[in-house]
Amino acid sequence: MSLLHNTKKSFAKHFHGPGGGLEVLQIAIPLFISQASETVMMFTDRLFLSKLGPEQMSAAMGGGIASFLFVTFFVGLIGYSTAMVAQRLGANRSIKCALITSQSLLVSLIAYPIILSFIPLAKFLFVKAGISSEQLTYQIPYFEILMFGNITLLMRNSVSSFFSGIGKTRIIMIANMAGMVFNVGINYVLIFGKFGFPKLGIHGAGYGTVISGVISLLILFTAYFRKSNRQKYGVSKSFHFSKILLKELLHFGYPAGLEFFLNQIGFTLMIMAFHSQGTVVATAVTIAFNWDMVSFIPLIGVNIAVTSLVGRYVGARDLETAHRSTISALKMILFYSILLLIPFVFFTETMVSLFLPAEDSYQLDQIHDLAVFMVRLIALYIVTDAIFIVFSGALRGAGDTFWTMVISVSMHLMFALSAFGMFFIFGASAKTTWIVIIILFVMFGPVLYLRYRSGHWKKKLLSGSAEDNVSGQTSIHTIN
Repeated sequence: MSLLHNTKKSFAKHFHGPGGGLEVLQIAIPLFISQASETVMMFTDRLFLSKLGPEQMSAAMGGGIASFLFVTFFVGLIGYSTAMVAQRLGANRSIKCALITSQSLLVSLIAYPIILSFIPLAKFLFVKAGISSEQLTYQIPYFEILMFGNITLLMRNSVSSFFSGIGKTRIIMIANMAGMVFNVGINYVLIFGKFGFPKLGIHGAGYGTVISGVISLLILFTAYFRKSNRQKYGVSKSFHFSKILLKELLHFGYPAGLEFFLNQIGFTLMIMAFHSQGTVVATAVTIAFNWDMVSFIPLIGVNIAVTSLVGRYVGARDLETAHRSTISALKMILFYSILLLIPFVFFTETMVSLFLPAEDSYQLDQIHDLAVFMVRLIALYIVTDAIFIVFSGALRGAGDTFWTMVISVSMHLMFALSAFGMFFIFGASAKTTWIVIIILFVMFGPVLYLRYRSGHWKKKLLSGSAEDNVSGQTSIHTIN
């Protein structure tokens, strides 16, 4: 009885209270489900398209990654408003939260024409990357559809960052799940031409993705403009330019945006290197990253939750609880990652077969064998992914965005350089190159942990109310 009592007491000590597991879960679970919804959308799109041929599935991955590449800088920049909102909330300056969101919406509108201007460059790079003409036939139109729909992604990110910052993540979950249900349904109809609609194939996947994004955005806006928000956060009076807040968003958000952009460049170049090796390698690596996406993307919700909580307690000058939030999130995410090892190790054949047509052929056998090898090796870095997710979120929440960017970008560029070097300089096989990439992935998480452990994030913290500074500059305080 004494042992049971002590166990319960120890559990309660770690789970309850500020920064405990329960508080992390309250924010993280809706975000986790939200990101899982995004994963389901991408996963089912590629699953549907795989039934039309490996070229269309690979094109969806190549076109989708390229489209996201050109929006990532602004997604990362706008996403930093989560930390800004959380810091104002922690400093009891909630009236500034909506004003921050207005600045991020302004950035979205300015960014959109800039993003569209990159469409010709992307088409040029597709051709120069050596992607097969069969794949490009599908990849280019899919990419163009997604590029024109990116305005909804930017605006969704702005409003979602507001709700993440104030810790009200349930509405993000509802919006994303509604978008997911609509996306899966309309994509099935448009891709395969059901219920009297024409069979649009990969074009239908693009249209469905954009329309579902609009549905999610409308739900978020409905919640954002409700009466309680207007009263507490001054939403109705927030639609004006704030030089100081915009300057703060740009100053602290650009490293996060630049990191996201450069990381995506590294990842995109790595994918292009594999796709340049022919249909077998392109299809196998697409299947592998489809399953990698299943394991990784939901964890982004935990990353946002850690950023929000650390930002809130940094704003309140409570460094101990900020650290406790980080460790609580780490414990939970490691448990989740260990559970994920089971399917990746023991059910690999089934996971790969799901994306392959039923008929037999020599090419499909090659794809199957290579994809099984790749998916099985992903299990080696799932746990280090979890470490990266938690500590990068904590560092961003505390305002330590520059060195987080340097570490993350360096690693992603190593992925791209290694892939091109292995294929085009050393003439290595896809399996050998994949092993090198996995080894680099395993190094990723521990490096960020060492940055966090160094304690630099405790010394450089954002002020709770930069807009109060007479000079109009964002201040940095040294915490002793």
